[in-house]
Amino acid sequence: MRFEKFSFGCIRIDGVTYEYDVVIDRGEVYRRKKKPSRKFKDDFGHTPLSIEEKIPWKGCSRLVIGTGATGALPVMEDVRKEAGRRGISLVILPTAEAMEELGKDHRKKNAILHVTC
Repeated sequence: MRFEKFSFGCIRIDGVTYEYDVVIDRGEVYRRKKKPSRKFKDDFGHTPLSIEEKIPWKGCSRLVIGTGATGALPVMEDVRKEAGRRGISLVILPTAEAMEELGKDHRKKNAILHVTC
């Protein structure tokens, strides 16, 4: 995978520009479905990443979470605990840095990348 460009509101991966949060699951890129986490928005002031979402645990030893341009995406404690329970290391970085991390070697890494805030 080529992680080519990130700017507020969009991300370019393998020549395709996405204007929404994405999930990378074993090389497949698809839209993040954050609706299950919206019920926690009032607690965080922003829709967080929660265990209620479809998180790409399968087939990875590291899950890279891009927290947006300014790193504002909250990652709930239940996500951290589930990663530990599964023996998966979490790498939580602002999205531009997360893309650099994924670009180094994306084998055995899945990701959730937030494209705003």
